[in-house]
Amino acid sequence: MALYSEKVMDHFLHPRNVGVIEDANAIGEVGNAKCGDIMKMYLKIEDDIVKDVKFETFGCGSAIASSSMATEMIKGKPLSEVANLTNKAVTEALDGLPAHKIHCSVLAEEAIHSALEDYRRRQEEA
Repeated sequence: MALYSEKVMDHFLHPRNVGVIEDANAIGEVGNAKCGDIMKMYLKIEDDIVKDVKFETFGCGSAIASSSMATEMIKGKPLSEVANLTNKAVTEALDGLPAHKIHCSVLAEEAIHSALEDYRRRQEEA
């Protein structure tokens, strides 16, 4: 069996939604000191729907693939669904990750949840 699935390789070599949303109204950033991966998610939320999502990830192929897949999974979705995204769902959507790379999918989940917390905080301040 190959170390990485075809989906992991596709999202690593051809990541979706890479970049910055200048007028994002939700930004989440997380990192893992152990492996050095850093993920930043930008969300543009309108009417409780993720209208656009972009990411910047500094890390390994699994981190990039996890970020890419996670953005695909939440784009166009209501916040109620986005809030329930798990690393397990990201891993399954990628057709699996090696055990020592599962933390990359955890980072993707955490980055999205961090962005949602940022959005809620901004809504309370407004």
